Amino acid sequence: MKPTISLLLQFFALSCFAQTENFTSSNLPIVVINTKGNTVVDEPKVDAGMGIIYNGIGKRNFITDPYNNYKGNIGIEYRGQSSQSFPMKSYGLELRDAANNSQEKSLLGIAKESDWILYAPYTDKTLMRNVLAYTLSNRLGNWAPQCRYVELVVNSEYRGIYVLMEKIKRGSNRVNISKLGATDNAGDAVTGGYLISIDKDPAAFTSNYLPPNASDKQIRFSNVYPKPDKITAQQNDYIKNYIDSFETALTGSNFQNPQTGVRKFAALQSFVDYFLINELSHNVDGYRLSTFMYKDKYSLGGKLTIGPVWDYDLAFRNANYCNGSNTDTWAYKFNTTCPDDYWQVPFWWNKLMNDTAFKGSLKCRYSEARQHTFSTNSINAVIDSIQNLLGEAQVRHFIKWPVLGQYIWPNPQPIPTSYAEEISKLKNWIRDRNTWLENNIPNEGACAIGNGGNGIAIKIAPNPISTNGEIILTSESRQTLNLVIFNDVSQLVFKQTISANTGTNHLQNIPFYSWHNGIYFIKASTTGGESALVKMILVK
Repeated sequence: MKPTISLLLQFFALSCFAQTENFTSSNLPIVVINTKGNTVVDEPKVDAGMGIIYNGIGKRNFITDPYNNYKGNIGIEYRGQSSQSFPMKSYGLELRDAANNSQEKSLLGIAKESDWILYAPYTDKTLMRNVLAYTLSNRLGNWAPQCRYVELVVNSEYRGIYVLMEKIKRGSNRVNISKLGATDNAGDAVTGGYLISIDKDPAAFTSNYLPPNASDKQIRFSNVYPKPDKITAQQNDYIKNYIDSFETALTGSNFQNPQTGVRKFAALQSFVDYFLINELSHNVDGYRLSTFMYKDKYSLGGKLTIGPVWDYDLAFRNANYCNGSNTDTWAYKFNTTCPDDYWQVPFWWNKLMNDTAFKGSLKCRYSEARQHTFSTNSINAVIDSIQNLLGEAQVRHFIKWPVLGQYIWPNPQPIPTSYAEEISKLKNWIRDRNTWLENNIPNEGACAIGNGGNGIAIKIAPNPISTNGEIILTSESRQTLNLVIFNDVSQLVFKQTISANTGTNHLQNIPFYSWHNGIYFIKASTTGGESALVKMILVK
């Protein structure tokens, strides 16, 4: 006789319960939370206790071990927006002392702070999209939240794999900008630091400029630091007027002028890196939601800087709407794809893609990143390391949350049926995305590459190079070549006209000795526009 649906459901529930009850140890740190009978809600934080078990790298952590990494009070609340509808919840935590006051502590080797996130990777079945984005951004040289994988137990119930991560906030160990006090209302004091986000906050101040293709929509800027209940009227006016000045300069006909245009107000190299992370991941929420910016004091060179990156659970092929899973469309063109969505992308990116210097920097930065941070081998190595770390725990996780092969909003089709397939699909998608970007990043500036039939080739011997080395040019004919060398921030450090012979040409009198150690780009071009580009690493 076939079992009834009711009996099957009862068996499934009991088998899951048995599995979670048998959770005894892990290769990951174990976080245990006791809400002390309080119901966790979306605000305010309720009192709870937390312990963390971590015995060190390569050592086993047992649920019966003492709480040796943290033991104490916390405040806890649910966090997220659409994700709060999922059965697996993300949490915001505040560490508290015995008197229930906020206290800063280091957790799992991350610099001490009081505010933390326990992120629930429920819809992201690779369990790693946020971690991957933060890792790539950090490797580009930008601060991004540090993360640690843990297994979580709440009120004696196993809850699966979570990511303990830093919350984005002002602080010497996080977004390191100046502190603003209630009396910092004039002069240099009022000019920073500020932390702002573009998001859905109904109390936010709005842009004076409408987003493209969306005349009935508004861009909202939220005060993250100082908080809305702490910021003074003078400070609020200052940062609002500064963003307005930035946008006004960007809309102007002379927006590329380095003294009076957008560069007067914004650190555009940060916009280059932010663009590349969002486009590599094709983040469907990119540019328009969870978009952070900061500005330090004028005396500290403070310009509007975009970042840190945040919230990539719907990126890297994990959204079935607005081209979110495509490898062959631009994420910054969201407004064209989905003009009816209320939350739109600011006009900034369309304008910047008409800025020749911005596009030149974009080409150089992407070309350089493709040789290490964005290379297929480098990205796959990050993915493989996470997959290996989670190999044991992911089995328990997907028993607790049996979502593999199931549609969880907004997973695109086809839906992989195993964890290994999820990883394979992620790798293949990123590979295809990079191929498309290689062919569609604007081919402008110092790192532009000719479009075919290159009559020249270039290499460095050795590479990395010291003060003794050479540039080797190979030419298909006797011709005049222009040689230029730029550093990694697109500054010209050397140029020379070369009368190249057919075949191999050795250039040995390049003043490498006068340059700082670092990454350089060497480009040789013909009078007909053909060119060759190579990256050089200088180590003296």
